[in-house]
This record gives sequence, C-alpha cells and structure tokens, in this order.
Amino acid sequence: MSLSTQEIIALGKKSLLGNVNRQPIAFVRGDGLKLWDAEGKEYLDFVGGIATCAFGHAPKFAAEVLAEQAGRLWHVSNLYWNEPMVRLAALLTEASGLDKAFFCNSGAEANEAAIKMARKFSYDAHGPGRHVIIAAENSFHGRTMGAISATGQPNLHKGFEPMLPGFKFVPFGDAEALAKAVDPTVCAVMLEPVQGEGGVLVPPADYFPKVSALCREKGLLLILDEVQTGLGRTGSDFAFKNFGVKPDIMTLGKALGCGYPIGATLAAEGPAGALTPGSHSTTIGGAPLAMTLSLELVSRILDKDFLAATRQIGQYFQDGLQTLVGRFPETVVAARGAGLMLGLVLSKPAGPVAEALRVKGFLVNATAGTVLRFVPPLIVDNKEVDLLLQGLSQSLQEVYPPEG
Repeated sequence: MSLSTQEIIALGKKSLLGNVNRQPIAFVRGDGLKLWDAEGKEYLDFVGGIATCAFGHAPKFAAEVLAEQAGRLWHVSNLYWNEPMVRLAALLTEASGLDKAFFCNSGAEANEAAIKMARKFSYDAHGPGRHVIIAAENSFHGRTMGAISATGQPNLHKGFEPMLPGFKFVPFGDAEALAKAVDPTVCAVMLEPVQGEGGVLVPPADYFPKVSALCREKGLLLILDEVQTGLGRTGSDFAFKNFGVKPDIMTLGKALGCGYPIGATLAAEGPAGALTPGSHSTTIGGAPLAMTLSLELVSRILDKDFLAATRQIGQYFQDGLQTLVGRFPETVVAARGAGLMLGLVLSKPAGPVAEALRVKGFLVNATAGTVLRFVPPLIVDNKEVDLLLQGLSQSLQEVYPPEG
C-alpha cells in the first residue's frame, strides 16, 4: 500500500539527513510538465529538477532506451571501452568544437575534473606556483570541497573551512576587475555563462569576449561551467556560443542525463592531455547504461528545430514576465535571463510568492533572496506558460497587494 504525503515526510525526517529544506510535497508520478503528489494533486513544474528534466518527466522514449540497454549491459568500469561512451564523446566534441571528453556522475564531479585538469596543465607547463583559479563572486559550482571552494558565496563555506586554497573572486560581469586580479600565480578563469543559483545573472554582451581575449593574452585557461546553461537551456546548444567565445574546458551535467546522474568535462587537446593515465578517473562514469541514455537525449537536444523551438518559447516566456514589471512597479524590478533560464527580480522576498504559486499547483524556485527562477523542461508550450503567468500575477497581488 502506498504511503501518504505525511507518512512519506515523517519517515523521511526520521531516516534522512536534514541537510535540505524540502517543500512539504511528495511526488509519485510525472508526465511532461505535470507532476502528481501522493494524494493525486496535479502541479505544473517550472523548476524541472533544477534545469535538469529537459524533456519533462518520464519521457517514454527515454524509458524505452533505458529498458533496452538495461537488458544488454549496465556497467563494465573504465578499465574497458564501450561503444555508447565513445559515440557520446564524439557527438559532444563535434558539437562543442572541443577535442576530448571525460564522463563522470554529476556536474560537481565534472567541475572537480576541470579544476584538476587546469592545475595539472599549468604545473606541467610552468612548474609549481602557478595554480590559482579566478572565479566570480555569487557563483555556484557544486558541493564537493573543490567545487565549493571555487564557489563565490561565503555563506556556503561557513563551517567547512578551510576551503581548498588557490581561488580568488572578482565581481561577475566586470572584466576590468578580473584583469586586475591576474598575477603570475593565476592559471585559469572559471565562470558560469549565466549565474543560475546567483539569481539568473546575465553578464554584459562584451564581458566574455573581453575575458577570452585576456585569457589568450595572459596564457590562462578559460573554464566555463555549463552544468546548468548547457544543452539547450539558453536557446543554444552551449551558452558560450551566445557570446562568440570558445572555452578551453567546459563542464556539463543536468540535461546531459535529464535526471539520470551524468556529468562531463570537455577540453581542448592541450589541457586534456594533462590528465594522463592514473591522474584522474571514476568507477561509474562512462557506464553503458548512462551513456546510451545520454546519447539519445543529447541527439534530440542538438536538433536544430528543437533548439529553435526553445528559443521561441523562451522569448515568449520572457516577454510575458516583462509585462509584470509594468503591472507591479512596487514589487517587480526586472525580468532577465536567456532562453528558458529566466528570473523575475523582486524588490521583496521571493519565497512567499513561490509558496503562493505552489498552493495553486505551480512549482517555481526562489533564489538569491529576491529572485523567482524559472527553468522548466524545454518542452514547455505557450499554454503552460500562460497558465503560469496567470498564477504568478494572482500570487503577486495576494502576497504583496498594491499600496494605497
């Protein structure tokens, strides 16, 4: 017999770590943008597993791919080759213009590999002492010790100090501040194309061209964390193409597995060559089951018509959010983002609005205190966006009634 929501929560509080503030919902089924809780209440999901479920929940084609491969071969370890792994590597390197791929199990792991790769490349080329990585304030790169050390949010460091040494932080979007931070100890720059956890912050159009030029001038590696922005989220296959630059190292996750744990680090020939046999690996990464699923997912995401559709619905969604700026001038400051990675900036806490939407059957995420983040499945349509906008308008009126 299935458990009720309250029974699931009670058992979870007894048995799970309390390291996450979970909403009082327990989901049991999904289909596209729709989720149903244990009591059968329906929700429209504009969180998408935090920009992960590109094709929504329980896509039938993915289930079929998993079932077929599960009946053939699950795991053999990286001691051996397997066809799905090399086919996925070929697909991703061709699409990105980078040369080599490493597969792991999460975006944080991919960032760990990128950090190690950058430092090892610099060590091989210049010897010790040139190991510092410049990252951005307000950034987020994951929860492992290396990834959190590269994350520019001191509140996330508290209690886990000392952080891994060798990182310095500059304001995101400020190319001049970054240039001033470069000294002989610096080997790389690590940035998100759009800061997600930081509040859906899009840098000025000339920022990444300036950063790229600086890296070339100083001989620094440019690492782009595309765990959230990559694979269609911003309307392009990879967000770096929106800015006309090319990284030396790029990390992927989230949509790479659409809920199945997969991460990837892609790199140009030079830095990729720094990780020689024995220098870095993973037991589970590159397993046939994960690779076969990801190969199907990525092939569909990279389709030109699919990407064009994400750009169209992303613009429609952003235009709808923009109308709220004028309708609620006391509360709504701005709408911003790229593709289907969007944020509505409020002058007041965003959490109560997200809660009001949840009661109405809409799932959104409040981040950076005052920002509502919308990262729905890439298959969202105009009708679903319209329903969300209607619910959002009602929630803003209820939570923050106009003065006077």
